[in-house]
Amino acid sequence: MGHLAWHETLDMHELVAFQAVGLIKLKKSIRKVRDPELKNLYACSIQALSNNLRELLAFYPAAPRVADDGQVESHGDAAFYAGDLLALAKTSVRSYAIAITETATPALRQVLAKQMMAAVQLHGMVFYYMLCRGLYPSYNLNQLLQTDVRNAMNALSMPY
Repeated sequence: MGHLAWHETLDMHELVAFQAVGLIKLKKSIRKVRDPELKNLYACSIQALSNNLRELLAFYPAAPRVADDGQVESHGDAAFYAGDLLALAKTSVRSYAIAITETATPALRQVLAKQMMAAVQLHGMVFYYMLCRGLYPSYNLNQLLQTDVRNAMNALSMPY
């Protein structure tokens, strides 16, 4: 077709955003790891995420585009930390949803549902924090994809 569909572009965005944050966290943490075997696992993970990002970034030129809005500004560490918190909240919601479908005990189901709703609320608070500060341009596909590329390139070029 020569270009990506909208839905696969958005799924790709989620993967790139999540893996770029993960790569930065691994690179910031590897120096603190003392166990050689664990340090090797970190290095392997860094290499795997780096490869994943390079492969996925190759598809970004084929992503759908709308009228160009210009460049996206960088927000430094605030964007990284907020994005990390957003990913944690999103992963928590998904994990609770899966756990609820596997739960047979009514009291446990009730606790999981309550905790999942708290995770949904946290996700909303973090999302709107990011949106209001221009850290997550979710309503602008061009800026969203530009942010992905910038964050992934920063993660890839970060020394460790």
